This record gives sequence, C-alpha cells and structure tokens, in this order.
Amino acid sequence: MFEYIKGSVINLSPAGLVIETGDIGYFVHISLTTYTQLHGSDKAKLFLHQVIREDAHILYGFFEQAERELFRMLISVNGIGANTAIMMLSSHKPEELQNAILGENVGLLKNIKGIGIKTAQRVIIDLKDKIGKTAAGDLTFRSNENPVRSEAVAALEMLGFNKKAVEKLVDQILTEQPAMTVENLIKLALKSF
Repeated sequence: MFEYIKGSVINLSPAGLVIETGDIGYFVHISLTTYTQLHGSDKAKLFLHQVIREDAHILYGFFEQAERELFRMLISVNGIGANTAIMMLSSHKPEELQNAILGENVGLLKNIKGIGIKTAQRVIIDLKDKIGKTAAGDLTFRSNENPVRSEAVAALEMLGFNKKAVEKLVDQILTEQPAMTVENLIKLALKSF
C-alpha cells in the first residue's frame, strides 16, 4: 500500500490531478477540499489510498491525513464506495461532515448526491462512535498543518511512542519555540520522554 506521493503537479482539475515523480505521471482522484488546498501549487504531497480492482488500480489523494482517515471511515460503511466518499468530501468540508455525523444531521448528509436517507442514517449509526473517539485528538483538521510538526510526530510515532502523547509534547515544544527544526524538535522530545 502506498502512503503518500510527492512530486510536480502537471495537471490539476477539481476531480483529479496528474502528479509526476520519478519521471512517471500518476493520475490521482481528489476531493474539492484537496483541490482548493492545491490550487496554484507547482509541487504537492498527497496522502494516498489505493483501490485495486480486477480492471483498475485507482489512487485517491488527500492533502491532509485527517481527510484520508475520514475517507477510509466513510468507505467502511456498507453502501458507500470510494466515489461516493469523494463526493461527500467534495460536497462538505471534513469538519462539516464530522459535525453532521456527531450531531446526527441526516438532512445534511442526504442532500449529498448519491446519498439517500437510509444511507445517511447508516453513516451516522456506523461512524458516530468511531468519530466520537477520534474527535478528541486523532481526527483533527488543520488547514495550515505545520510540516515540521507533522514530520516530528510521524518520526516519534515510528519509534513506538503514543501518538496522542507525542502530539501533546510536540505542540507544547512548538508553542515555546516555534522556529525549531525537525531534528532539534525530535531530539528535545526524546529527552522529555
């Protein structure tokens, strides 16, 4: 499974983009939320979800890991495929979808193309507890994610530290010293554990 792709944006449209890396151009399906964040960029890093079928290998890309996580939750619901999940993420911002599910707002969900009342109810029933558990920490949406923070959290998590504890410590360090490099941030965090 691919984790992310980083490269030059060759062609960008609201439904997808061609990103070139290693002299290969990949077509990646995206949501309008991701399109908005990439608009005008020459370079991009997208977090990927790959769907393998008999007739196709399809890549879905997301500007933020949290959006990809919500996409994966949505496709886990019976009756919601990848294209419907992308449609949902294009119709509303991830935070709005999260709040609609937590607030049991069937009306907002059923107004999305391809979602009927029964599917909207199933989304709420299946995901309310999952999103409720992650709303406190894991599924946070940041429009301007700090790349230093992201890399430091990922590195410390790979070393086996608890994600929530790492995020809390990294945020605390960055609040005190916002201009810190990734290397120094990781070193300081390791000393604090």
